[in-house]
Amino acid sequence: MQKIEISENLKQKVPELNLSCIECDVEVEEKKEQLWEKIEQKISELNETLKVEDISKLPAISASRKAYKACGKDPARYRLSAEALLRRVVKRNEIYQVNNVVDALNLVSITSGFSIGGYDADKINGDIVCGIGQKDEPYSGIGRGELNIESMPVFRDADGAFGTPTSDSVRTSVSLETKRFLMIIIDYGSQGQLDDATKFAVDLLTKYAKATNFDLKTIGVH
Repeated sequence: MQKIEISENLKQKVPELNLSCIECDVEVEEKKEQLWEKIEQKISELNETLKVEDISKLPAISASRKAYKACGKDPARYRLSAEALLRRVVKRNEIYQVNNVVDALNLVSITSGFSIGGYDADKINGDIVCGIGQKDEPYSGIGRGELNIESMPVFRDADGAFGTPTSDSVRTSVSLETKRFLMIIIDYGSQGQLDDATKFAVDLLTKYAKATNFDLKTIGVH
């Protein structure tokens, strides 16, 4: 795994930020039936127990929204991916099916409330810095087109921004050709569950994406 660090500017604004980084070899498939059954079970469970108005109060979601505000971004206008997923689950009783690797990521996200980045590691150029988006910084989000990432937490490599907690980028997106996968679970200070989410992610990737050669790293401000 390449070097991953948090910028001083972001550390100051979000002092409890921690990143759980999971890199592994994977076999990407369009759909894994057993995994999708687990996802549908989770969707049914959440649909019965969670209300839309309560999503923002979940510890991981609440901490994420506070972090966006601290950086200067409106979390209601630029919804974090975990919150958007949970709102879709509760309102529509569904989420998008993408592929076994991204689907596993989404299951971890709706279970934990953490926004999670998923990237083709071979498309990342050099070291990674988690910082704050700049004015007019170019970014093309998956399914969103050009995205205004100013004042938003953002992952950058030598070629520029490639990931945000609102939307991953087209440039480093996971496809059927992806061989090496990087997942970054973003905890803005929810006071727990990051280890559990990491273990769950490793278990899912191992079982449903034949993941091997794991490299795990936790990056924190303390």
